[in-house]
Amino acid sequence: MTTPTIDKFLAEIARILREKNATQLRDYILLEPPFPPLYNQIVSELKKTYPVFNQAPLEAKCKDFIPEYEEGEDGGSWTSFITFVVKYFAFLRDVNVDQLVETHDMLKALLNQCILALSATTGLIVLPTVISLSRTLARLAIGLDKRPDLIAHLTRRESTSGAEEAGERVTLVESSANVIREAFKKCLSERSGNASGVDRSGQPEGRRIGIYLTANLCLKLFFHCRKLRSAEQIFGNIYQQSPPLARFPASQRVTFLYYLGRYHFANSHFYRAQLALQAAYNQCHLKCLKQRRLILIYLITANMILGRFPSARLLRRPESQGLEEAFEPFCNCIAKGDLATFRHLTELSSENAEWFLRKRILLQISNRCEVLVWRSLARRTFLLSGFQGDTTRKKAPTLDLHDVLTLATLLERRALGLERPKSPPTKRPEHTNSIFMAKTPEPEDPPGYIDPDLADAMDPPGPDLPSIDTVESTVASLVDQDLLHGFISHKSLKFAITGSKSTGGLAAGFPNVWQVISGRFDEEVPGWVREEKSSSGFGVGRGAGPGMVVNLSGARPVGAASA
Repeated sequence: MTTPTIDKFLAEIARILREKNATQLRDYILLEPPFPPLYNQIVSELKKTYPVFNQAPLEAKCKDFIPEYEEGEDGGSWTSFITFVVKYFAFLRDVNVDQLVETHDMLKALLNQCILALSATTGLIVLPTVISLSRTLARLAIGLDKRPDLIAHLTRRESTSGAEEAGERVTLVESSANVIREAFKKCLSERSGNASGVDRSGQPEGRRIGIYLTANLCLKLFFHCRKLRSAEQIFGNIYQQSPPLARFPASQRVTFLYYLGRYHFANSHFYRAQLALQAAYNQCHLKCLKQRRLILIYLITANMILGRFPSARLLRRPESQGLEEAFEPFCNCIAKGDLATFRHLTELSSENAEWFLRKRILLQISNRCEVLVWRSLARRTFLLSGFQGDTTRKKAPTLDLHDVLTLATLLERRALGLERPKSPPTKRPEHTNSIFMAKTPEPEDPPGYIDPDLADAMDPPGPDLPSIDTVESTVASLVDQDLLHGFISHKSLKFAITGSKSTGGLAAGFPNVWQVISGRFDEEVPGWVREEKSSSGFGVGRGAGPGMVVNLSGARPVGAASA
């Protein structure tokens, strides 16, 4: 039976390969319906002439149009690509979009074969097709993960197959990311061209142009399924082998820096996180409001933990709509040392708790910002009741820790709803005709009687209010973190400020939080390959270091004389 449409399609694919038109090849490999009439005709011919169990004639048909090996300087093997075309035809013939799980498995197998074709010497032409397949697979995997009713049978099958004995269960999203990661490895391990990975115009060479495209897809899936350890491997591999990030398009840079910032944020490296997120925000296009807003959420949180609050001008920007209502209450209570409001805002029952939890930032704010609240509380207490010092009598400014305890206890009681003691119950007046009411006295238990069922029970603990030991240890922690300058007298339970002669007690004892924390770090962010300033060594404008691949193919043996 003749197959004119299939023949025409294969002839076009062969022409594209001869012309090495990678973009056109990607456009010809359609994956999602509705298909054009030409592809519907291909599907019809496939079902009639090449049914499911008749793959050999289909492979022979493909070999008639696409040679297994191309001669010439830029030639190479097309065997893997021919197998990919056969699997693509099978995908068109057998796919049923109503069966999404089966479609996902078929698409994953098709991408696997396309990655094998990418590994060939002529594989660069396949790279845009690999990226297109990877994006479709990632979108389908995330969509299925949001439909647990469709993948419930997979979860049950894995839970009963003894997977827990072999290690952690691999989810559908993670399995998709692992396939795309193979494409990332192929792009990263490219060895053709310049050792620095960039050509004379400063652009990535060969398959390296796909490094961040595939890495960003992997990171998107790993963050979706919360596999940060797998994401860490992506960042580590890039840090060691990738050309500088600045050589790649802005969209790839912004996406990668966003995920890098999210990774460092999740690992409590908030200064590194804000460096990456700030760079992503600065490079993100002004019209990309959704992306800028997403970056800004984590950028504001990281800076807030570091003691730097968003300005009113920033919160008035279009991408900041709604963020002022979410973050301003936190900024206010941190600045005022308002423990009561801070406790309320970090409760799971608070108004915005669900939103903060969904963004995975509530626990970081609750754990990391509390120390800043205590610092502000100590500062306000010093302003209200602290001894400001006497230079003539050489007495240092001091803060009585009992005063801090008084304020902290008041605020904690307010947070627990105990600020007003309950009035004693009033005695109910007797009935006017109480003479006619029968009074039956209730039996009383003998003194010291304890019910046998409660003999071993402990008295319920009272409210968790701070003690002087709590205040002392908190202030000592602030001193250790350089957020307070001075020392504690354990005997008198006072905090004494040092170095107040020139600047005064307030400035000396309570330094700027952002300046203290930022002064501990440099600008290096692991995972971010930056342009190096040194022009010596290997590569174009870069010294030897992270991201460099040194080519030793022409090196002389040790001791050999020079030519």
